[in-house]
Amino acid sequence: IQVDKNKSIIPSFISAVTTRAQARAQAPHTPSNNDTQSLNHESITDDLPQQEAGHEFDITTIAEAQKGDKLYKEKILEINKNPLNCFYVLENDILYKINNRGIFQQKLIYIPASMIQQILNAYHNSPWAGHFGDRRTYSKLKDKYWWPNMKITIQNYIQTCMLCQQFNINRKKPVGLLHPIEPPKGPCQLIGMDYSGPFPTTPEGNKYVLAITDYFTKWVIAIPLPNQTALTTAEVLYEHYICIYGVPHTILSDQGPHFNNQLITAFTQILGYHHIKSTPYHPQTNGAIERFNSTFERQIAKLTDQCVNNWDMHLKSVVFAYNTGQHATTKFSPYELQFGRQPKLPPEKS
Repeated sequence: IQVDKNKSIIPSFISAVTTRAQARAQAPHTPSNNDTQSLNHESITDDLPQQEAGHEFDITTIAEAQKGDKLYKEKILEINKNPLNCFYVLENDILYKINNRGIFQQKLIYIPASMIQQILNAYHNSPWAGHFGDRRTYSKLKDKYWWPNMKITIQNYIQTCMLCQQFNINRKKPVGLLHPIEPPKGPCQLIGMDYSGPFPTTPEGNKYVLAITDYFTKWVIAIPLPNQTALTTAEVLYEHYICIYGVPHTILSDQGPHFNNQLITAFTQILGYHHIKSTPYHPQTNGAIERFNSTFERQIAKLTDQCVNNWDMHLKSVVFAYNTGQHATTKFSPYELQFGRQPKLPPEKS
């Protein structure tokens, strides 16, 4: 691609790029055996049971479960005897634990013993929860619910999760040299991009994942793709990031041919962002995205139906679970830093 400084290349560049959706619409349809296979796959997957049933924790269900709970009955007696010096309160037939945080008081719904297994199953095992560890699971529960020894219960539950024991790895690293990057001062200043794969090809034809993460908020987007060409990379960056979040100040990537080519160079000049490439033998420079790739590959493996190899169907759920969990560095979820509020999770009903 030749860049003429006296002439804008934006119109010619845009007209030269055909999106995947446009290509599918323009391509003539030729019946083949693949059509039959696709139809058969759809009919098979429609009959497959969900890995986890839906979970809903509405007030009525919790209230009914509380009434048969031993601790609930004990706390009701305490409230009746001395309501002013009790750390529990009964409102609309729901027992709450009062949690004092400085000058603020937090009301946490008491989860009776009969519902603990159900709520842990929802917040850890379900596709939107993604089988993440005890820290992320606890962070999603601690500001909404309470039960005795809650943190230990969560740790024990996850330690006995067979899928987590099978796929989780030890993250302790040997001492080595630091390769720091100047941290960003706000969202959309520094983002990282990296490909994972190839994975087993899905019925949709996907075998790669392009992940993009914001180094400030830790917000991640991940897109399943059939290839990792320069054109696909430019198209995905434009459609899935720039058209939603705007042009970043700096993009960090490795030196793979999908990032290091004339098309991406022209794309960089047109949109006006800086492109930094990590050194060939030290991909850890792009540490945030490398860490996410390692994480999501394990979580995907726990949710994927190996018979039909549908890992791309679970990708969005895993990314949602990651973005709504507390990040170890920021102590906030990426969702909170990206949108300025806490997310409402699927089981939560008002």
